[in-house]
Amino acid sequence: MCEQHKGQAPAAGNLGAQAAVTAWLDEVRWDADGLVPAIAQEVATGDILMVAWMNRESLQEPAATGRAVYWSRSRKRLWRKGEESGHVQQLRELRLDCDGDVVLLKVEQLGGIACHTGRHSCFFRRLENGAWAVVDPVLKDPEAIYR
Repeated sequence: MCEQHKGQAPAAGNLGAQAAVTAWLDEVRWDADGLVPAIAQEVATGDILMVAWMNRESLQEPAATGRAVYWSRSRKRLWRKGEESGHVQQLRELRLDCDGDVVLLKVEQLGGIACHTGRHSCFFRRLENGAWAVVDPVLKDPEAIYR
């Protein structure tokens, strides 16, 4: 996340300043549904935690608040990571790929669990001998996380 813009909001009624603050969003190549894929990477380890989708609002909010927010395609609403589980992602850095069509969020994963299965990462299966093998343990039973 760009620290110099963290927490800054334009003065009410100052449309020119507001447009300048959000102009970076216009550089993102949104798909036909107004979404962009987002990769969450743990800043301390480099582990890829998850892939999600973001719309303009869900990309703008973390830049302002420092907390990861995604767009839930199934719920058709903003999904503030950790809103149910408490496993919040604190944004440390926000990047855009060379084509402008993928966003990378470098995050601190609070609680150590990013996946709804109770694992550290959503990428817990590895191809071994022609089959997907579960290679990472469940850290907390999902039934205990999501009530």
